[in-house]
Amino acid sequence: MARTFASRRVDRALSIDELRHMARRRLPEVVFEYLDGGAEDEVTLRRNRAVFDDVAFLPAALNDVATVDATTSLFGRPMAFPFAVAPTGFNGLMRRDGDLALARAAAAADIPLAQSTVSNARIETVAAVPGLRHWMQLYIFRDQAFMEALLERAERAGCEALILTVDSNVFGNREWDKRNYATPSRPRLSRRFEALRHPGWVRDVLLPGIPGFGNLDEILPPDRRDLSGAAHWSRTQIDPSLSWRHLDWLRTRWRGPLVVKGLLSPSDAVRARDAGADGIVLSNHGGRQLDGAVAPLQILAETRQALGAGTVLMIDGGIRRGSDIAKAVALGADAVLSGRAPLYGLAAGGEAGVARALALLAEQFLRVMALLGRRSVADLSPDCLRDVADLGPLRSVETPCGAQSIRDRPR
Repeated sequence: MARTFASRRVDRALSIDELRHMARRRLPEVVFEYLDGGAEDEVTLRRNRAVFDDVAFLPAALNDVATVDATTSLFGRPMAFPFAVAPTGFNGLMRRDGDLALARAAAAADIPLAQSTVSNARIETVAAVPGLRHWMQLYIFRDQAFMEALLERAERAGCEALILTVDSNVFGNREWDKRNYATPSRPRLSRRFEALRHPGWVRDVLLPGIPGFGNLDEILPPDRRDLSGAAHWSRTQIDPSLSWRHLDWLRTRWRGPLVVKGLLSPSDAVRARDAGADGIVLSNHGGRQLDGAVAPLQILAETRQALGAGTVLMIDGGIRRGSDIAKAVALGADAVLSGRAPLYGLAAGGEAGVARALALLAEQFLRVMALLGRRSVADLSPDCLRDVADLGPLRSVETPCGAQSIRDRPR
């Protein structure tokens, strides 16, 4: 349950939920709902969180945990703990230069950051952040020449890994969009007036001018270069014919690690591996695409068994505490990704807020490892958990939302 923490100082936040509360107070409703909302009745959004509560820890006693090491490695490179910042778009809506704030905080925390195709900053700008492990997320657009140019830019910028998102070639039914916008590119008048009640956001984001999409500049029509117009136009340009042939093409085109994000079937994960994918991200797009979909944690152990060792396996969705990371790793994940947790920090306090979010997750993860009696990430295994083979029925999360406001429903 979200806390009603009154302070605006991100350094005093003790949980991601408290950062979320700070973000909600600072952001206009239309922006907070973009950050926080899910598709349709938000069944998937709630399930992503509920499944973590349905997994219990089984600690081992009398193990020496005077020294606990959370470090791990992905694609042959070390990282501070098994966490990466997930690709998210429109981060300039949360804070001015939001992509760079995320990147600098990730570099300082010694973890990777995945940049979205629809980020506000350009590939080259984010990749140039000192010390950053830069990953690039890719949507497949209809324009083949643009795709080739985007890949060339990522290569020249020194991008470490490419992440192909495969669950968004058809846009989800995000009803909060329909509630908030008079047209696909214009917020309702009531929402625009409500935004004026958030002077800090207005000064930081609105008055200097809401940023555009740096990576799309070369293909955007002249009349679609504002944020709303570009966002609507880009949705129409994502290729709905996305198929396995695109993965085959990328594998021949991209020489570095290639990750497929958005799979929810163990058999699809195996097929992606056999097609040359170096990594898999089990994901339902944070509950923003197919409502009623399975949560990644539910099929994690089965997918790890199907893949065996050697393929990097990650999940996202619902990560709010270090204990969530520990459960995912114990069930077979090499790491987790999270978009909302760092973004709550970004919205609440800029780069300092992101740094606080990452520090909280790392500290909590270390503490959980110690309380479980595990001294290294490799020690986290299914025997740390109860009823791993059968997570049991979910609590009732299928209740229709009715007339209740999206902002008042539990996340």
